[in-house]
Amino acid sequence: MQSDLDLFAILPEDKIPEKGKILISEPFMPDVFFNRSIVYLTEHTPEGSTGFILNKKLDITVCEVINGFGKWDAVIGIGGPVALGTLHYLHSLGKIIPDSVEVGNSIFWGGDIDALKHAIKTGKAATGQIRFFMGYSVWSAGQLDRELDENSWVTASAEYDMVMNGYGSDLWKHTLKSLNAKYHVWAGFPKIPNMN
Repeated sequence: MQSDLDLFAILPEDKIPEKGKILISEPFMPDVFFNRSIVYLTEHTPEGSTGFILNKKLDITVCEVINGFGKWDAVIGIGGPVALGTLHYLHSLGKIIPDSVEVGNSIFWGGDIDALKHAIKTGKAATGQIRFFMGYSVWSAGQLDRELDENSWVTASAEYDMVMNGYGSDLWKHTLKSLNAKYHVWAGFPKIPNMN
């Protein structure tokens, strides 16, 4: 019979962080940014990790925050708690945007912002090909590994549509339900455990 503690123990094969994978938070993570979040890892090295929260957004659009995007009305996601006053982006435009870093699965990170603006103005970019974030998430050397050892995150493969179009709390629940059955129960937990 499975104990309550086993319910929150993440399987070893689900604790392997890599660039291009997602991190799914455990149900009761207390951090306001990472509670019930999904983070897309754009970088993972011995020196540290970087990523963007996929399922949380602001009630503002890109054209409200920065000039040069015309009437581009895509919403901006909350990328994480670091440098909240900075704008970042993921895209699938590849080398059309110089200095982009390929993350995987046809998804690129950053690049020349003037080239991005030009692609938007000239119609070379469609809404589902670019995703903007304010701020980002970062872990110092060894920090993410410690959090994985503490069963704070489940790692999983990232699907293109989730990365480029995923928003809302349903994404967290849906993603958990697509994993090993032991995580399905997490999706049904109330946000405050003593309230049901």
